[in-house]
Amino acid sequence: MASMMRVFLILLWTTNVVQPNVPHAAGVQVFPPVNFTLTVSALAQVLLRWKPNPSQEQKNHTIRYDVKILSPVPEEYDTKKTHSIRTAALHNGFSARVRTLLLHNDLQMRSDWVKEKLPPPPGAPETSVTNLSCVTRITISSTVSLHCTWLPGQGAPEDTKYFLFYRYETYTEECQDYIKDKWNRNIECRFSVTHIDPEEVDSLIVIHINGSSKYAAIKPFQQLFNQNAIEKVNVPRNVTVFLEQNDLLATWEKPISPLPKECFEYEFYLFNLKSDIENILKRLQIAN
Repeated sequence: MASMMRVFLILLWTTNVVQPNVPHAAGVQVFPPVNFTLTVSALAQVLLRWKPNPSQEQKNHTIRYDVKILSPVPEEYDTKKTHSIRTAALHNGFSARVRTLLLHNDLQMRSDWVKEKLPPPPGAPETSVTNLSCVTRITISSTVSLHCTWLPGQGAPEDTKYFLFYRYETYTEECQDYIKDKWNRNIECRFSVTHIDPEEVDSLIVIHINGSSKYAAIKPFQQLFNQNAIEKVNVPRNVTVFLEQNDLLATWEKPISPLPKECFEYEFYLFNLKSDIENILKRLQIAN
């Protein structure tokens, strides 16, 4: 009898622990959001917006939303807001889905997904630019210059005119300084001054290139660049080299840059014209 009593008490205790969550799950239905829309709000920028389902019970519950970006770059996150902004190259379209996440104590319930997509912009195949490459430099006035090069698409007619725009945060500008190929098509762009902040870290630069032709619809192209990844480091300043007795002494100053001198590594190349001996030395500190 004592053994049976112990079993009975253990089962009763276990039931009392599990049971309190059951009434909260029973009878509660989770509805998907409504009016889910995708809007291009800037170059390579999409505004995702939705509304809570009016049938959704919210009393004593926390409402959040699961968001899944399907393309062009998969991403998952959740938010309590009913809108979200994402930066992505849109020349191949954009698709995403969202669902309601209902939270109560340790209980999570999810609705069905609601999906939307933006189709790719129109344009003939192989008419968009290829091999896009961009570099930035810090100028002596502490501004940032931008230089981009590309190749015309293989299917682009000879009369194609390409036009480049860059976007940095909320600022967008069209290129006015182009270099052309032998068919008079723009293949390079230079901005001597931009709105790129030289002291920012890991901010994105959006490059958008569209075009026009009498013979074909030119498909636009977009690419995102990390501003630090494409920065071309300036050369050291005030380099001096002189002999001091039998020693060669070299001094220099760090390049024009907002970064401190500790961030730079230098390579010193020495070539002896008499002996044809080459030496490459590396220093982690500025010599002066």
